[in-house]
Amino acid sequence: MADATSSETILSENHGAWVEITLNRPDKINSFNDEMHQAMRAILERAIDDNKRAILLTGAGRGFCAGQDLGDRDPAKMAAPPDLSHTLKTFYNPLVRLIRNADMPVICAVNGVAAGAGANLAFACDIILAADTAKFIQSFAKVGLIPDAGGTWSLTHLLGPARAKAIAMTGEPISAQQAEAWGLIWKAMPAENLMVTARDLAQQLSEGPTLGLAHMKKAINAAPMNTFDDQLELEAQYQKICGASADYAEGVSAFLNKRPPEFQGK
Repeated sequence: MADATSSETILSENHGAWVEITLNRPDKINSFNDEMHQAMRAILERAIDDNKRAILLTGAGRGFCAGQDLGDRDPAKMAAPPDLSHTLKTFYNPLVRLIRNADMPVICAVNGVAAGAGANLAFACDIILAADTAKFIQSFAKVGLIPDAGGTWSLTHLLGPARAKAIAMTGEPISAQQAEAWGLIWKAMPAENLMVTARDLAQQLSEGPTLGLAHMKKAINAAPMNTFDDQLELEAQYQKICGASADYAEGVSAFLNKRPPEFQGK
């Protein structure tokens, strides 16, 4: 039985080996304010500290996340221009680093529009599923900013500089189907299937060899920065760790004895 806890802006539902986190400001399309950032970070850190084996992230209502709540960063209401570097270094950068560095798969179920930092939050996750009604929008150019929360990195590495520049400069919405075709996400699917599919996947991954999955994630994240020889060395290093694990022994035993494996993530 799932155990649910909540704050005003973030919902957290404990499913035993994995946790479901829901952005919960649906009247603002789940745009971030400072309180929401603090709650999100605390819940993510708790999931990591509790050794959860998978995390599922989604949004409440008709959208996933519209990025930053601009009402909190309106220059007309401030004595001086906002320091957006402080916003990034204090809130967004630690958040996307937590997701990318977490030693478990992080699944994102994009249930509607993902705009600005909301899109780039999704792109920081490991496996992205999206409703066929969802759209990804780099809305920064409309307010004179650059993509942040890792957006310039994710777009360039996933799409190449030509598409990254065009998407960032025009702010043209990218449909879920186009995002799948371009490799921005894993799968687009009918909206009514999204959460069932995402929860099934979270359960499946949480029952898998999560020590190996964590090192798989680290290796793939490192690949864009490494030379081929560097990556071969990293694979050998991580394979040594995985090969000494109880999960590897269990996997081989299950294979040889023609039975389902029972992985412990160790």
